[in-house]
Amino acid sequence: MASASDDWVLHVDLDQFLAAVEVLRHPELAGRPVVVGGDGDPTRPRQVVATASYEARAFGVRSGMPLRTAARRCPEAVFLPSDRAAYDEASARVMATLRSMPVVVEEIGWDEAFLGARTHQPADLAQAVRERVLAETGLSCAVGIGRTRLQAKTATGFAKPGGIALLTRDSWMTTMGDRPVTDLWGIGDRTARRLTDAGITTVAELARADHQDLAARFGPTIGPNLKLMGMGGHDAPIVDEPHVARSRSKEETFTRDITDIREMAEQIVRLATEVTASVTAEGRRVTHVAVKVRTRSFLTRNKIRKLPEPTTDPAVVARTATTVFGLLEVDRPVRLLGVRVVLEMPPP
Repeated sequence: MASASDDWVLHVDLDQFLAAVEVLRHPELAGRPVVVGGDGDPTRPRQVVATASYEARAFGVRSGMPLRTAARRCPEAVFLPSDRAAYDEASARVMATLRSMPVVVEEIGWDEAFLGARTHQPADLAQAVRERVLAETGLSCAVGIGRTRLQAKTATGFAKPGGIALLTRDSWMTTMGDRPVTDLWGIGDRTARRLTDAGITTVAELARADHQDLAARFGPTIGPNLKLMGMGGHDAPIVDEPHVARSRSKEETFTRDITDIREMAEQIVRLATEVTASVTAEGRRVTHVAVKVRTRSFLTRNKIRKLPEPTTDPAVVARTATTVFGLLEVDRPVRLLGVRVVLEMPPP
C-alpha cells in the first residue's frame, strides 16, 4: 500500500527550449550555435537574445543580451526570429506527453512543469519521463526530484542539461546551506537586500532565522514563508491544471531614443491598448496596470496601480497606464517602454 513517504514532486525543465524547437524544425542546425530573438537580424539595433543553444552559450551568449553583442561573440551563430506559435505548439505536445503518464501535471510555463507522483522509485520515474518526452517530442529535458516544489526545482539546476538530480530534507542543507539566498527560486535581489539588512545572506542563515522577526520585516505571510524556503520549502499538493498566466506585458525597445514626453505618452497608450486586447480576447479581466521605463543609460523604473474594479476596457487600461506613467520621473532619453497588466485569476 502506498503511503505519504511515497509522495514525490518532479520538476521537468526542457533544455534550451526555443533553440531546441528551432533545431527540430531545421535539423541541419544540429550541433551549430543557434540564437533566437527579435526578428533574427543582429544588424538591427536594440534586439535581444530570447535564448541560445548550448553551443552558442559556450561563446558567452546569454538571454537578454543584445543580438549585436551575440553576433560579435559568436560570428558563426545562426540567428533566427522568435516564433511564438511554434513554441506554443511544442509546449502543448510536451504537456500532453506528460499527462499520458501516471502523474499529476501542473504547468508553470512554456517549458516547465511540476509532476506529482506516488512511487517507490522516483529516479526510475524521472528516467521514464525523460525517455517518453524525447521519444514523443524530440526534445530533451532535465528532471529534478524532491519532496517539495522548491526542492525539485532546485534539484533541476544541478541536473541540467538532460540529467536527473534529487534533493530532500536530508541533503538540502548540505547542498544549499552555504549558498546565497538568491539561489532560492523566488528570492530576487530586492528581497535579498532586505534579508542582508537583517543579517541573513545564506540559505542556512535563512533557515535559522527567527520567524517572528521575518514576519515583522516582511509581513505575517511572506516572512515565515521565507524561513520555510530556507528549510527547503513546504509540502503542497500538485494541482492538475494548465499554466494560467497571472500577467501579460507588452514592451518595445525603440530604434532611436525618445525624448519627447508626448511621444512617450502616445506609445504608452498604444502598448496598453495592444496588451489589453490580447488578454480580453481570451476572456481575462485586468486588475492592475504597471508601466516600465528604461532610459538610455539602462536606468529602469516601474510603477503599478490597482484598478477600482476588474475591466476588459482598453480605454480604462490606457488611461490608467498614462496616469502611472505620469508618476514616473522621466528626465532623460528613453530606450524602452512597457505596459504590464495583472489579470484576474479564474475561480478554482
